[in-house]
Amino acid sequence: MIPIDVPEGFSPLFRSSPFLDVIGPLFSQGAGEDLVIGLRIDSKHANARGLAHGGVLSTLADIALGYTMEAASKKSVSLVTANLTLDYAGSAKVGDWVEAEVDIQKIGSRLAFANAYLSVVSKRIVRASAVFLVVGRSD
Repeated sequence: MIPIDVPEGFSPLFRSSPFLDVIGPLFSQGAGEDLVIGLRIDSKHANARGLAHGGVLSTLADIALGYTMEAASKKSVSLVTANLTLDYAGSAKVGDWVEAEVDIQKIGSRLAFANAYLSVVSKRIVRASAVFLVVGRSD
């Protein structure tokens, strides 16, 4: 296995699933609201043009949004994506490092709202907006 070049401060994502094992590996740094999730774009992530497939970027945004809101919640919550909207403003090519940062709007008792921004270097390539259903909560 070829080692993946990961920026300093990032380590393997603390949580995974069978699907994320296929998409990944994903990496993270920070905690709570400051959680950042990153992915090195590999050939398996590329479309026919050699750019990161929109579905991969959508998955990265969805994971970053949900994981960050769960990590930032003062009480333990379980979230399910109810709506995810993306605007693609750029692209990532094979070899690029993509980072996802989240801006939480509100985590309520039934719904949670946040935006995510995916960037390559300091250039934003995706803006995502999501609504999550709060399906479990430890009060």
